[in-house]
Amino acid sequence: MNDHTSKKITKQSILEAYEENPEKADLEIFGRRPHKDRRGFLKGAGLATMGAMLGASIPFHRNFPSGLIPVAMADDANVLEGKEGLTLLNDRPVNAETPPHLLDDAITPTKRHFIRNNGIPPESTDPDSWTLTIDGLVDNPMELSIADLKSKFEVVTMALTIECGGNGRAFFNPPAKGNQWTYGAVACSNWTGVRLKDVLEAAGVRSNAIYTAHVGADSHLSGKEGKLPISRGMPIEKALTENILIAFEQNGEALHPMNGAPLRLVVPGWPGSCSQKWLKRIYLRDIVHDGPKMTGTAYRVPNRPVSAGEKVDKKDFVIIERMPVKALVTAPATGATLEAGSVDVRGHAWSGDREISTVEVSIDFGATWQTAELDKPVNSGAWQNWRTKVSLPLKGYYEIWARAIDDAGEGQPQAISWNPKGYLNNSVHRVAVRYS
Repeated sequence: MNDHTSKKITKQSILEAYEENPEKADLEIFGRRPHKDRRGFLKGAGLATMGAMLGASIPFHRNFPSGLIPVAMADDANVLEGKEGLTLLNDRPVNAETPPHLLDDAITPTKRHFIRNNGIPPESTDPDSWTLTIDGLVDNPMELSIADLKSKFEVVTMALTIECGGNGRAFFNPPAKGNQWTYGAVACSNWTGVRLKDVLEAAGVRSNAIYTAHVGADSHLSGKEGKLPISRGMPIEKALTENILIAFEQNGEALHPMNGAPLRLVVPGWPGSCSQKWLKRIYLRDIVHDGPKMTGTAYRVPNRPVSAGEKVDKKDFVIIERMPVKALVTAPATGATLEAGSVDVRGHAWSGDREISTVEVSIDFGATWQTAELDKPVNSGAWQNWRTKVSLPLKGYYEIWARAIDDAGEGQPQAISWNPKGYLNNSVHRVAVRYS
């Protein structure tokens, strides 16, 4: 046992350390330093320690990503029950992403929808006894059951995209703290519920209300009673748009427990943190909401471009609102070996509250681009599906790049625009293939 394991280490301490700073946890818990590609164990450092804690060797250790917790160290082996193919990043709280090739469906199946938790889900999620309170700066405060929502308001189904603000954080250099999402903290399922707009208007929005505040039933990791793990909100103008739902079904069935059962908000185009899960209360305020993870640097970026590693004063951070333009390649899977030079390429694209106007694909490292066929969104807030066929001229290694441009003319950069918290990475998606 080396110096890094001389102190008492528990599963809880490991999980909490990785939630705070995965790269630091790698070093402090396992004594691990990865290779330059942020995988493996440089010169074997830390490999023996991790193997000892797992009780077995790790044959493919060279591929093991830095900042990733071994699934065997999870507190609960069933945290991904009802899910398929997700990569578990953290177990306390549960965070798991979906590899891009498993996001190939036009509408994301529930079993492949990513999980982003900030606290511990409630034990009791009985939909029959669940209530939602609407209060604060409203004329008619309400307490509504799910049955009330279904009977008193129009029930609608919409395909809506949810993306974590930290999607792509794993590629920042210098590294940013937080869950090391790669590409898979995004999904577009069919959600059924009632419009938040309709509920707020029934409650009577007062003229001095400027911001919503959302409260869920999940508990803080500390276990301290009454302490919220997260409570975010949005401007009233955003809350009163047509495609924000208070949802009670996903893909025609009850919500998955890890996706907010029995009731949640779905706020497409803005950071997934706005889409409060296990929703219990929405109240309106005459100030910008200051709940947990609304202040400081949480879900905020600098108000100006900054250089990599630059220290930024907290007063210079602004709240993230719309998510940036982005395209995702879902086929072929990265690492695929192709037997033919002609290959079908497809994926999805989205851009906050805007529509995508063009998706382009390159096989020559961005020297030339070809335009893909692009579908219109099935409704406002849905991602757009695209497809094309590319011809690889010679056998060898290729990268398939995809980039999107939205209807405001905003496109994706080839390089990451760095920020201290690792948010909003919308650099061009690159997929590696071999034609043999």
